[in-house]
Amino acid sequence: MSALSETPKQSLEYLSNAASPQSSTRPDKGKSAYRWNRENYSRNRRRFDIWVFVLRLLFEFWRDSKPWSYPGGYTEEKRQKRRKAQAAWIRESLLELGPTFIKVGQLFSTRGDLFPIEYVEELSKLQDRVPAFSYEQVAAIVKEDTGKSITELFRAFDPTPLAAASLGQVHKAQLNSGEEVVAKVQRPGLKKLFTIDLAILKRIAQYFQNHPRWGKGRDWLGIYDECCRILWEETDYLNEGRNADTFRRNFREYDWVRVPRVYWRYTSPRVLTLEYVPGIKISHYEALEAAGLDRKLLAKLGAEAYLQQLLNDGFFHADPHPGNIAVSPDGKMIFYDFGMMGKIQANVREKLMDTLFGIAEKNADRVMQSLIELGALAPTGDVGPTRRSIQYMLDNFMDKPFEEQSVTAISDDLYELAYDQPFRFPATFTFVMRAFSTLEGVGKGLDPEFNFMEVAKPFAMDVMTNSSASNGNSIFNELGRQAAQVSSTALGLPRRIEDTIEKLERGDIRVRVRSIESDRILRRISTIQLLTNYTLLVAAFTLSATILLVNDKVWWAAIAALAAGGLGFTLFRLMRRLDRFDRMP
Repeated sequence: MSALSETPKQSLEYLSNAASPQSSTRPDKGKSAYRWNRENYSRNRRRFDIWVFVLRLLFEFWRDSKPWSYPGGYTEEKRQKRRKAQAAWIRESLLELGPTFIKVGQLFSTRGDLFPIEYVEELSKLQDRVPAFSYEQVAAIVKEDTGKSITELFRAFDPTPLAAASLGQVHKAQLNSGEEVVAKVQRPGLKKLFTIDLAILKRIAQYFQNHPRWGKGRDWLGIYDECCRILWEETDYLNEGRNADTFRRNFREYDWVRVPRVYWRYTSPRVLTLEYVPGIKISHYEALEAAGLDRKLLAKLGAEAYLQQLLNDGFFHADPHPGNIAVSPDGKMIFYDFGMMGKIQANVREKLMDTLFGIAEKNADRVMQSLIELGALAPTGDVGPTRRSIQYMLDNFMDKPFEEQSVTAISDDLYELAYDQPFRFPATFTFVMRAFSTLEGVGKGLDPEFNFMEVAKPFAMDVMTNSSASNGNSIFNELGRQAAQVSSTALGLPRRIEDTIEKLERGDIRVRVRSIESDRILRRISTIQLLTNYTLLVAAFTLSATILLVNDKVWWAAIAALAAGGLGFTLFRLMRRLDRFDRMP
């Protein structure tokens, strides 16, 4: 089998992510020791490795919530520093655990509503630094999936992969017709690994769902199902090929967008053959300038391409990071990797428009109701704190002109606001926010004066205009709608009062009154009881240590003394807490 000649340096830009999101440009030879990549890796060892990681993660979560675990006293700066160190450890651990956890980590990097911002930022750096698998394994997969050998399908096939990632690797090849292509081949044993890992992850999701603190208001099983769907879709290369065809059709009228063509005769569930479309990676700014390309224009075109996908097509690239976008020598935008795509349903767009009207009005109630209908907000018994959070966001964000807003700053604030709140951002929303932030970063790298909001404003105005025309949401109809709502509320008020009185008579309404002063007294009494118990225990262990020491049982005396010392430390902390209660006004 003949190997292809060395590709030009510029052509290698296609490798940046043809294999999978955030893949390395060359296989990492130094990581061949990953246990999950070994042929004799057993199921029991796999389970052991995963549970060791999970238990340590739970311990880190527990330690993070204990103020006494911070040397020198708790401060917010110390907590952020510790979380950053924890996030770096999590990222490295996910790499060690392999494909399933790499992909789950990349998905969780969009869930600022579930995890602290320090974790989200670190997980967004998660890279697929994994070893390549052998050419013999590639040949076996191609033969098994297509029924033909590599020599029958291709005139030439480079045995050295251009890029290796957690889900597969890419080889440059040449068809018998002479056309140059890339063959994306799935990693062997991937589905077996997914099956084992997802079964364990389901048990972990069930644990978190039933946890009194972490499970409150969270749909961990729903998040698990969502991750499963996305992971299995990414392993189906036929689905990725269909996505690429749909994406290319949507941009067929735009001569400045290029999408690799799928060669279906050479494609199967684990082998995807695409047109070889080399280009310059969009974040290689010096190479773009050397090719004589206009960086400001490229920043604008990249933003417009994504807004076209989102607002007009309703079918968008869910991971448009720099590795998935390149530029041809003649200035065309090239998109790669269509394994993870997002869709926006027609009814969602209408609800989003209602949200926009509420934001424009600074009406927290309307925004909150539209978010509940979108599924981005879980309704709770007490919506007061949520309403105040939304109002705070509106008051702070809407003071600046639209063009001066930063997508990254807004998304960070949203995630900070959503963490530990009943917000539940759907996957589509989080993918869109991450894509906006990524594109804004790429745009500013290309053009320091680039403003994503400024590019988005005409698209947003067009959407609102079209929505107003189609749905009758003109300013007069909006005023009429609000007037009808007021009149309906006024006419229905007597009936609502009567219903409330009837419920009071039946005992269906319960009023809960919380007294802060009473809560404080109860906490103080509880602390005094604990103080008494710990005092008795310290005295008992101290007396035991003394008796054991007198009887020459030094080791047992030392153990009893250590127990007395530990309990004494806890006793001291309880005394300080009681002192704080006494000082409270």
